Amino acid sequence: MLAIVTPALTAQEVASPGRNVVANVALTNGALTYDVRLRGKTFLEPSPLGLETSIGSFASGLALAGSEIRSLDEAYELPHGKVRRVHYKANELTSRFTNAQNDSLEVIFRVSDRDVAFAYRISSSRKRRVVIQRELTGFKLPSTATAFVTPQVRWGGGFAASKPSYEEAYMMEVAVGTKSRTTLGFTFPALFRNADAGWMLISETGVSSGYAGTRLSDPTSDGLYSVAFPDAAENGGVGDATVSGALPLLTSWKTITVGETLAPIVETTVATDVVKPLYEPSQVYRPGRATWSWLLWQDPSMNVADQQRFIKLAADLG
Repeated sequence: MLAIVTPALTAQEVASPGRNVVANVALTNGALTYDVRLRGKTFLEPSPLGLETSIGSFASGLALAGSEIRSLDEAYELPHGKVRRVHYKANELTSRFTNAQNDSLEVIFRVSDRDVAFAYRISSSRKRRVVIQRELTGFKLPSTATAFVTPQVRWGGGFAASKPSYEEAYMMEVAVGTKSRTTLGFTFPALFRNADAGWMLISETGVSSGYAGTRLSDPTSDGLYSVAFPDAAENGGVGDATVSGALPLLTSWKTITVGETLAPIVETTVATDVVKPLYEPSQVYRPGRATWSWLLWQDPSMNVADQQRFIKLAADLG
């Protein structure tokens, strides 16, 4: 009889090109975690990774099947935004794991000197499609951290029953572990202050027709925020609150920007660093001059008389 022994602990580290930021991915007794450090200081404590799917669990019973690290050095231009020319340098760790059905989960980490971005890729030799029922992805904050977060609200409220509109007031510098007033968690992006060590912004990019936009669930009392799919009531109950797609399937990217000051949070371009344009525009679109009542008079200006005044203003100004 051949016995295959899986190590109880397998750890893989990937550092940014300047070694300012380090992410560590660990496989412990078949389950995945990761942590993030900035200049040796912990910004995320060991936090869960994994997915629950229709073809099996990628949250437990995993075995390491290989890994590789490569360097990325890319330049691109943005048509608008905070900077025109971007020079993105990062190191990428791709770790491959298999589950009990011998299907494959790749966990891809990209680490630059101010950002960590990661995504999952699922593949299978026996299945063509998959439903991702739940992400196990989490963010475990140090107990001394504080949060600047906006709550996710329930569907159907607000003007013309248009909520959730992601315009709620932020909860300012509340202790990690503080729950939302709606019990639905919080909307990306979420900002955290890591005591005197610095700042961290957690968000998401790479959401398309192939993957749902996610949110953060209400945290546990010890500061673990988990990724959650849309509330089932959103969009009037039309559609599913899970992800279904052809294999292989790449998820959205979760992003973590860290800095000793807020400067890296303001300057980051990670939302475009790790994705490619989906299409090229057919022409160059340039904004024209406009007037808008809401900028001055806000919600009470949503009436015919005020709109007529601003239409006349626009005409008078050419």
